[in-house]
Amino acid sequence: MAGKIYGIDFGTSTIKIYQKNDGVVLDEKNIIAVANRNKVIAAGDEAFEMYEKAPANIKVTYPVKNGVIADIANMLELLNFMLRKVNKGKKVAASAIIVATPTDITEVEKRAFFDLVASSTAKTKNIKIVEKPVADAVGIGLDVTNAKGVMVVDIGADTTEVSIMSLGGIVISKLIPIGGSRLDESIKTYVKKNYKLVIGDKTSEFIKKELATAYPTEEKSIKVYGRNVVTGLPSEVEISSAMVYESILEYLHSIVDAVRIILERTPPEISSDIIDSGVYVTGGSSAIKGLDKLLERETGLKINISSDAANTVVKGLGNIIEDKNLTSLAYSLKQTNFSG
Repeated sequence: MAGKIYGIDFGTSTIKIYQKNDGVVLDEKNIIAVANRNKVIAAGDEAFEMYEKAPANIKVTYPVKNGVIADIANMLELLNFMLRKVNKGKKVAASAIIVATPTDITEVEKRAFFDLVASSTAKTKNIKIVEKPVADAVGIGLDVTNAKGVMVVDIGADTTEVSIMSLGGIVISKLIPIGGSRLDESIKTYVKKNYKLVIGDKTSEFIKKELATAYPTEEKSIKVYGRNVVTGLPSEVEISSAMVYESILEYLHSIVDAVRIILERTPPEISSDIIDSGVYVTGGSSAIKGLDKLLERETGLKINISSDAANTVVKGLGNIIEDKNLTSLAYSLKQTNFSG
């Protein structure tokens, strides 16, 4: 395929674009700021700076929720903005675009990704879909084209997808609505209930990154700031890692349960492959300390945490674009009429 070829990972939290021969050319927050309901004033990292700080006439939102497009019009605006940025303001010309989509979603939701790209300024009719778990596995460096089964657990911002793959396809998959943002929300609720302190999403995410653990370890604490529920005034409290562990434990066990359910449904011959190679864990929230120990204790299997877990999908798209032996992993959908 001649001309510019892109791979796009529409994550709930971030959007990443790979360009053939140039690698990852964009990695920004998948968020948009719209003033007075119709004027886009910022997108990506710039819009994220406005999140939870904007006045009433500026709405700052994430167009992707739970792994699927929730706001098509704003997602189209954001995609066009990012494509212009990648091309330094020049007219976008793409000969092909490959999009990663979750497996366990409806055909209508999957088609929305296809139609979104077809309606963008890229103006390409050569659009292909790659199942996100397949891109994940390829990005990790696994060979999904042979008969050996592999298991990948992708813990993203809004969802966790547990998948078994073999011969280039999905054998079984399960998508659950639990990811990093659910952990953030749980921490925020716990802090409000126990410390009478209201904190924002960015603060709860910071607490998670600093203190979250899936396995009890040495005690740590940090100071955070918010608004006191009783006085209404700005206040400071000290949050401990034990508190964070207690607030997120239920959701971590939900992820473990999803892994166990898939393992119970896995064909016996593939089960033997997984015993040999173990479970591969990716996604931004796989960085939670002790997650490998928790999963290993609950499954009895070797747990492999990806070294670049947040980027395995976009790296996998890149490998599929660059390696002719992997192009069969991407498939086409028929275009439908779409208006943003």
